[in-house]
This record gives sequence, C-alpha cells and structure tokens, in this order.
Amino acid sequence: MSGIVLSASVRQNLLSLQSTADLLATTQNRLSTGKSVNSALDNPTNFFTAQSLDNRASDINNLLDSIANGVQVLQAANTGLTSLQKLIDSAKSIANQALQTTVGYSTKSNVSTTIAGATAADLRGTTSFASATASSNVLYNGTAGGTTAANGTTTLGATIGSFTGTAATAGNGTTALTGAITLIATNGTTATGLAGNAQPADGDTLTVNGKTITFRSGSAPTSSAVAAGSGVSGNLVTDGNGNTTVYLGTAGTPTATVSDLLTAVDLASGVKTVSISSGAATIATSLNQTASSVGAGAVTLKSSTGADLSVTGRADLLKALGLTTSTGAGNATVNVNRTTSAASLGATITDGSTLNVNGHVITFKNAPTPGTTGAPSVPSGYGASGNVVTDGNGNSTVYLQGGTVSDVLNAIDLATGVQTATINASGVAALATATGQSNSTINTSGQLKISTGINADLSITGTGNALNVFGLAGNTGSATAFTAARTSGIGGIAGKTLTFTSFNGGTAVNVTFGDGTNGTVKTLDQLNTKLQANNLAATIDANGLLTITASNDYASSTLGSTAAGGAIGGTLTSALTFSTASTPVQDGVAQTARANLVSQYNNILNQIDTTAQDSSFNGVNLLNGDQLKLVFDETAKSSLSITGVTYNSKGLGLAALTIGVDFIDNAAANRVLTNLNAASSTLRSEASSLGSNLSVVQIRQDFNKNLINVLQTGSSNLTLADTNVEAANSQALSTRQSIAVSALSLANQSQQSVLQLLR
Repeated sequence: MSGIVLSASVRQNLLSLQSTADLLATTQNRLSTGKSVNSALDNPTNFFTAQSLDNRASDINNLLDSIANGVQVLQAANTGLTSLQKLIDSAKSIANQALQTTVGYSTKSNVSTTIAGATAADLRGTTSFASATASSNVLYNGTAGGTTAANGTTTLGATIGSFTGTAATAGNGTTALTGAITLIATNGTTATGLAGNAQPADGDTLTVNGKTITFRSGSAPTSSAVAAGSGVSGNLVTDGNGNTTVYLGTAGTPTATVSDLLTAVDLASGVKTVSISSGAATIATSLNQTASSVGAGAVTLKSSTGADLSVTGRADLLKALGLTTSTGAGNATVNVNRTTSAASLGATITDGSTLNVNGHVITFKNAPTPGTTGAPSVPSGYGASGNVVTDGNGNSTVYLQGGTVSDVLNAIDLATGVQTATINASGVAALATATGQSNSTINTSGQLKISTGINADLSITGTGNALNVFGLAGNTGSATAFTAARTSGIGGIAGKTLTFTSFNGGTAVNVTFGDGTNGTVKTLDQLNTKLQANNLAATIDANGLLTITASNDYASSTLGSTAAGGAIGGTLTSALTFSTASTPVQDGVAQTARANLVSQYNNILNQIDTTAQDSSFNGVNLLNGDQLKLVFDETAKSSLSITGVTYNSKGLGLAALTIGVDFIDNAAANRVLTNLNAASSTLRSEASSLGSNLSVVQIRQDFNKNLINVLQTGSSNLTLADTNVEAANSQALSTRQSIAVSALSLANQSQQSVLQLLR
C-alpha cells in the first residue's frame, strides 16, 4: 500500500473522518451502557474507586440475609417468651385457686387453756369483785304528815278496810237481813230470801279483786264429784285460788245464804284461806284478818291487810245487801280501801306486783304466809323464812298480809346472792349471809341500802307499783329500772407473760397481760395483733377457753414441733395449764381438691418445657441455650453476640409438685407462688433484653440498607454518563461525520479529473 499516494487533502479528510467515527463510537458506547467510565482506560481513578464502592455494597448486601435471619431468631424467642409468660400466669391461677380452696385441714394444730371468767373484751380472767351499796329514795311510814322514816319492821300490808252497808231486809220487807237469809226465796216469796228482783240467777257472777264468784242453781256436788284441785264446803265449791261457785239450791229448796256469799267474797279478797283435801275444802280466817259479816241487818265488808277490796256485780243484788243505792240489772262496784298507819308503809303495794332482780323474780302476793296459822302449807321444793317463800334459786314470794320491809330486803339479797337459802324437808328456809357479804338494810333515814353482791351488777325492774313503793323509780318516780355497779378489781392473770418461739419463720412473740397500755395485752384483738406476725391466731369461747391455733398458711404444721417451732413458755404457763399441741387433722375432700390442682400445675410445667424447646428458627433456639452472632459489616469488626438462656421449667426455677406435700396448706401454695413470681420476673427481664437486642439488630439492618444505597449512589456518581450530553455529542458527531464524508468526496474529485484525462 505504500505505493499508493493520497493527496494531502484526502488524507486529511480521511483522518478527520476516522477521528469522528471513533468519537461517535465512544458516545454510542456511553449511551448504550449509561456510563461514562466503562473501563480503567476511560478513567482509572473513577473506575477503581467505583468498583471498590460497588464491592463493599455487595459485601454488605450479602450480610443482610443473615441479619434478617437473626431478626427471625429473636422474634421466635420473643414469641416463646410470650407463651411462657402466659403459661406462668396459668400456673399462678392454679396456685391462687389452691389458696381459695377450703383449708386442707379440718383441725389445725392448737394449744388451749381455760382462764376463768375471761372474755374477748378482757382476757385477764375472773375479775375480783366487791359488793357495793346502792341507796333508794327515802321510804316513809303511814304516820300523818308523811315525814316519818320507815324501818325494817314497817309492814307492807295496811290497816284493814271496813265498809258497813245500810240495814237491809229479807224479801218480805219485815225481817232484818241476817247471815242465814237465803239468796233466793221459796215459792210464795217467804221472808227467808232476798227480794225477787235481787235474787241471783244461774250463771250470774260477782268479781272480787279479779277473782270470780259464780252462782249456780241446784245443790253443791259431793267431794268426790268436784273437779280435780277444787274442794266443796257446804254450798261452796272453790278452786283454792279465790274463785268460788255458790250453789243456790232451788226455788223450792233454797240453800245458799248471805253468809255463804260473804265467805266467797273473803276467799277472793284473801281474808279467808282454804285447805283442800280429797275434794273437801276447809275454810278458815287468815291470821290477823277479820271476816266480813252481817249484824243488825247490815252487811260489813272487810278488806285484807294485803289488798284493798273491790266488789263488782249486779246493782240490784248489791242493793239488796245494803251495799249500794244503785239499782237495775247493770253492774255496780263497792270499794273498801285500807288505811296506812305508823306501823305500815305510807304507800300500799298492789297485789301481784313484782321486782325482777338480776333476772330473779320477787312476787308480792295478798295472802297469809304459807305455813303460818290458818294458811296453806309451804309447797314442795320451797322454803319459808319470815314472810318470804323462796325456791332456793333466788326467786321468792313476799306475802303482803304479814310481810315487812326486812322481808323485802331478804328477798332482794336472795336474788343477788348476798344471802343463800337452805331448804329442809319441812319447808323451812334457813337464810345465811354469803362469805364476805353484808346484808341489805334500811337506815334510820328510811333509805334502802341494797348490797349489789359480787355475782353481777345490780339491775332491778318491776311491774305494778313495786319500784315506786320501794323508792327505786328515781327522783321523778318515772324511772323503769334501778341499777348499780359492783366494785371491780384486776383480773386473775394480770402481769403474767406468754411466749412463743418463732413459728415457721415468724416473729417470736412475747405477750404480757395487763390493762392494754404500755404494750400490755387486755383484749383478744390485741392478742391477735401480737400473734399475727408469728403465724398464730387466738380465739376464746363463752367458758373462757383460750385457744392458740396455727394460721391457715401453716395448717399442716404442728405447734412446738422441731420442724415448725412455736414452743410455748412464759410465766403464764406456771399459772395455767396448756394442753399438749394437737396434730393437724387433714380434710379428705379439701386435700383431694388440692391434689387435683397439683396435677394441673405439673401439666403446665410440661407445656413450659415443650414451648421452650419449640421456640427455634432455622435451627437456632435462644430459649434452649443456643447462641446467635450477627455480623453487621464487611470486615466483621461490627457484630452482636446474643447468648441464649435455658428457659425450661428447671431453668426458670420451677420444680414439679408432689401430691401430699405441695399445696397442702396456704404456706405451701405461697411458696409455689413465690417461685412463679420469680420466674415471671425472669421472663420479663429476658423479654426486655431480647427486645433491646432486636431493636439493635433492626437498626443495623436499616443502617446497612441505607449504607448500600449510599455506596451504590457514590459509585454511580463516579461512572454514570450524562445522557443529555452524550445524546448531543452523538448528534453533533453524526453531523460532523456527514460533513467529513462530503469533504472527502470533494477531495477525491480532483483525482477523478486526472483519471478522465487518462481515459
């Protein structure tokens, strides 16, 4: 080719065309690759720098997969921890159910002793009591002026009341009324009966001091025909309690007389008494009483000394007897009142009134004292002393017809226990003053000085007018009770000390009994406050039996045993004898329920073990002791090592429970709860640690992703072409190439001319 000679213009155009073609090729290469640096020849510095950046981005990108796997390992462990926490909560629920189940022992270990007189309010026991004296208002006798003080011999009964009616006549109006006059007349209205319209009919009644006199036609029954407890005497049948039936006879043969009627009235008023034997009634005038009578045609009614007399009946009958001026079939009332005197109280007491003294009843009765002349005998089981009849147990009856203030005081003393009564077979009560006591008295001012006794504080209530008559109704006379307190002293175990050594890890207790101040113990609540810290509790019953018992938490433990402790001691044990500590007695039903809970708990532990084993990802289990190492950069200088834990039941400090040992009492259940709470805290701590590590890993994962982007962007900035520039270059080079071709063509035209000449 060296033999070919090109003109200078052709050669120049050719070289220009070649250069343009090279530039166009380079531009097209940049447009096709998008890079301005495609090899080290393009730009060695940028090429190798970009390659280094790309290589690092590639290395870091390769680490992202392992980091993502690490995140999943941590997520798996966290899921396992969440499930384990739920299982622990289920186990806690079972343990709490054991606490709420009936205590597993029907009887817990206890020691006991009896403190005489002890109560929950005062454990010191029997308090030493002294009798106090309570004063009544002043009692006056019946002396005119009402200023003379009563004394012990002042009688409760008053002067007999007397009422004499007007002179009356028999039915014919000419015969003076006598006791022999019959209550009904014979046919023809003979003079032996009352006036026709005054004659009592069958079924008519009189009421005398609340007792009933009933009139019956016909003859009185024989003694063998009367009702049990009643007795017949002439034309009268009485029940012994003041209620009498008067048998009138018949119109042809009248029998009952005015004297019979007056006897019936006296039986009702207490003026007369009756003794009944085998249906026969023996009637007698009571001691110191005066019977009602008829004299000079006039009827005289007498009250007893023990009660005023009140007679209510048909007015015509009472008028025929000369006792009222009222007439007609309606009722009229005749009252015969007693009068007081220097020998009696200035106020009369109502028959049937009562005093209730410390729960014992004193009854005031209008009757002669049993056992006295003309009075019934003393009932079996009772005894008489003076005008008081007592049952020996503090209940008494004071008989008003002969009773005195001293008799009342004796009855009060019998009720309070200041005096005692010994009853013999003859019905006599021998009264004696209790040791160390003083009988109640009446002082010279007329005040009752009532001894409270030591058995109880004094409390007197009453019915009728008893409280008022004896000055026990207060200053205004309206009080419904009279009270006085005994003098009390210190209890029996004051100053004594009771000790218990530590029971099941509790605080040893040292209790000194006293008035509840300066650290001493008086009440049951105060004692329990002391015992609570030593896992003990105390109770006391109505008999003063103090019992110290193991708490529910330690129902399976025996007081004073080597294993549990709680040995008893102190000076109290020398004053009182404590029982030997009893062995707790299991409740079969409750223990069966607790055994079932043990089985449920152990099933939960099995689930904890399997859950911990299953908490793996890609063969790595952080809950089964595996380790996880994550590399975050291409040089392996930035990494995170996570050490796994073994969180099966054993690793969490939880052991399988044993039936008959665990959950048998609250303390056993509480021990399990303590372990569960510790396991729960461990899980929460590990969850916190895993969460922190997971956060770190996720942050580094995001960091690496962003770093890769930074590296790749940096690499691109060094090698990427500007497509706008390169496109413009391509267009310019294409134009340039076209021009070069045209120039080359023009250069070749001169040579064509030479060729034409040669042709």
